[in-house]
Amino acid sequence: MNLDDLTSEYADIEKRLADPAVHADQAEARRLGKRYAELRPVVEAARDLTATQDDAETARELAAEDPAFAEEATQLDRRIEELEETLRRLLVPRDPNDDKDVILEIKAGEGGEESALFAGDLLRMYLRHAERIGWKTEIIDAQPSDLGGYKDVTVAVKSRPSTEGVWARLKYEGGVHRVQRVPATESQGRIHTSAAGVFVMPEAEDIDVQIDPNDLRIDVFRSSGPGGQSVNTTDSAVRITHLPTGIVVSCQNEKSQLQNKEQAMRILRARLLAAAQEEADAAAAAERKSQVRTVDRSERVRTYNFPENRISDHRVGYKAYNLDHVLDGDLHNVIQALVDADMEHKLAQAT
Repeated sequence: MNLDDLTSEYADIEKRLADPAVHADQAEARRLGKRYAELRPVVEAARDLTATQDDAETARELAAEDPAFAEEATQLDRRIEELEETLRRLLVPRDPNDDKDVILEIKAGEGGEESALFAGDLLRMYLRHAERIGWKTEIIDAQPSDLGGYKDVTVAVKSRPSTEGVWARLKYEGGVHRVQRVPATESQGRIHTSAAGVFVMPEAEDIDVQIDPNDLRIDVFRSSGPGGQSVNTTDSAVRITHLPTGIVVSCQNEKSQLQNKEQAMRILRARLLAAAQEEADAAAAAERKSQVRTVDRSERVRTYNFPENRISDHRVGYKAYNLDHVLDGDLHNVIQALVDADMEHKLAQAT
C-alpha cells in the first residue's frame, strides 16, 4: 500500500471514529482506534515532509533576491533528508503481533542442575526487565529443581496501556542461551558451560486460534515438587494433548484442576499460533532470510560469561561488559541492538 492509500485510509478511519454509531460495536471501535494510532505517525511525517519541501522551494526562490535565504534552504534540505528517512522506516511493514502479550518458556538444557540454576537466573532477568518497563508478569507453571533453579518455567508477560507491546521487544529472545561460569556444584573452581532454552510466543486469543474440543485429550495427575515428591493430595495437575499436532501441555501451578486447565489452554493456544506462524514463515523463507530469528530454539543466540562479566549476542555481534546489570533486568541495549538490526535488514529488503 502506497502513501496516498495510507493517507486516504487514515482520513476514512478518522471520519468513521467521529460517528457515534461506530462505537456501539466496541470490538470494531477498538480495531479502528488501533489502526488509526498506527497510521498517525506515518501521516504526520508525510504532512511534515510536504510542508518542509514547500518551505525549501520558497526559500530557494527568495535566495535569488536575498542570499540569507540560501542558508535557510540548506537547513530545510537537511530536514527533508531526515524526514524522508523517518518516513522510510515508518513504512516498513509492521509485525502484526507486535502489540500482543507473550507466553515465555524457559527450559533447562545441557548442564543438569547448573542449567536449572541458570534457567532461574534468566527468569529473574526477564521478571526484573518487565518490572523496569512496567509490564505485568504472571508465572503460569513452574517445575523447580532441587537447588532452587527451574527445570521448566512458563511466564505470561503483559503490557500496560501506556507501554510498548511485549512481542515487539521480547520476540528476539527465543533460542539457546549459554552460560559460562563456575557452577555452585563445582568444587574445583573450574568454569563450566551449560545452556537453557528460551521460547517466546505471542499470546493467542480465542479469535486467533480455534480449537475443537474433540481434538483434545485431557489427563489429570497429582502435582509434584523438587525431587518428584507429591505436593498435592488431589489430582489437580492437568496434561492436555492436542491430537492433530501432538503438542502436549501440562500445568500444575494452581491449586484447582479447573485453573490448571485454563492455564494449560493459554499455553496450548500460544503454541498452536506459533506453530502456524512458523509454517507460514517457512513458506516464505526466501523472503525472510533474516539475521535475527525470533523463535528458533535450535539456534544458540547469546552467551553470558561470568568471569569476564560479558554478554554477547551472536546474531548481531553485540558485546558488552555489564553482565551483572543485564541479569538485573537492564536488557534495553541488548534488545535494541536486535531491533535495529532487524529494521536495517527490512529496509535493505524494501530497497
